[in-house]
Amino acid sequence: MKYRLIGLLLFVFYSIQAQEARLITKDEVLAKVQENNNTLKMAQQDVLAAKGDFRQTNAILLPNISVSHTGIATTNPLMAFGSKLNQKILTAADFNPGLLNEPSQIEDYATRIEIRQPLLNFDGIFQRKAAKAKWNATELQSERTQDYLALEVEKGYMQLQLAYKTVEVLQKAQENALENKRIADNSFKQGYLQKADVLAVEVRVTEIDNQIQYAKSNIKNASDYLSVLMNDNNNLILKPTDSLSLVDHTIATSDFSENRKDILAMNSATAAFLQMHKADKMSFLPQLNAFGTYELHDDEIFQGDASGYLFGAEFKWNILEGSKRFGKAQKSKAEYKKSILELEQYKAESQVELNRAKRSLQDAKNSVGLTALALRQSKESLRIRANRFEQGLEKTTDLLMAETQFSQKQLEYYTTIFQHNYALAYVRFLTKE
Repeated sequence: MKYRLIGLLLFVFYSIQAQEARLITKDEVLAKVQENNNTLKMAQQDVLAAKGDFRQTNAILLPNISVSHTGIATTNPLMAFGSKLNQKILTAADFNPGLLNEPSQIEDYATRIEIRQPLLNFDGIFQRKAAKAKWNATELQSERTQDYLALEVEKGYMQLQLAYKTVEVLQKAQENALENKRIADNSFKQGYLQKADVLAVEVRVTEIDNQIQYAKSNIKNASDYLSVLMNDNNNLILKPTDSLSLVDHTIATSDFSENRKDILAMNSATAAFLQMHKADKMSFLPQLNAFGTYELHDDEIFQGDASGYLFGAEFKWNILEGSKRFGKAQKSKAEYKKSILELEQYKAESQVELNRAKRSLQDAKNSVGLTALALRQSKESLRIRANRFEQGLEKTTDLLMAETQFSQKQLEYYTTIFQHNYALAYVRFLTKE
């Protein structure tokens, strides 16, 4: 029983420790995201895959070299005669018709080195250019992914700040509500208030308690989101080192730029489609390749008393493959035209999105001013009603209404700050080159 109790206490202790908030800065979150984020790692693997595709196209420039070692044993007349000839052991006696027709078993071990060197391969040249453009597009898209994750870090960190600020506001409201409850209880005992007024105050205290629980859940939700971005599975509750505050910045006036990473990536993708279409058209032209072999022959393994070489060139023109190449060229042309349309559509949508983001930023800036004014007015109203309530000159319902309104205006104000800061970050993201 004693050990069970100790074990239970240790479990409770470590559970409490696990729930302690861990302080973290935005720069720390961003650094861990850049190092550990799975989305970013996948983007980097896409870049490596595209680089691998490009390196494969080196085959149109560099020679193809292969080495083989083959061993055979045969009584086939032609193969036996040829093996002796390759080994340079042919004698006059081997021309005896009887031996030619019924040779004894002969063994031949051949080491063969073969080289093939492309000389003219027009379609391969354009395929290489297409692979290069695809690689470039993937790199640009990976960089844009980094920018997007930086925006998500901004958003997630501000959500965490807002969640803590919400808890702070509600806890302050809870203190005020408990003080009002104390005053209401004293007034009820003295006969200045009715039981219904006391119950109304108690209901307000309960409402705030419930709101605090929801706000703490939002802290956990925001912490989980940042943990996912950082690829951290420790399930910790995070706490920002700084508080949510208004970012003082004028409205961004930058226009939509075609030098944005995602636009450049789509331009490179379109260029890749164009090069593939050119490659399909070049496949109608002939190819010229050089080749050469060097062979070593012997009747014992891994020897090579006899050797010989061969080299030459091949001019090959595949004139007709049914309608296969025509259909392939038609398909690549359609894909190229489609990529142009997709690029124009994406640029138009991006311009519309930027315009919408700028308007949202302006609206958020206006809202900050209005909610700040409403917050000051509601705070003053609450102060006046609280003083009158202490003197018994104010109704309980009016005090509760003023208190509720003040809490709401505080939450609205900080929510508007969040919206303003995020709108500003989003505009910067849309205009970043």
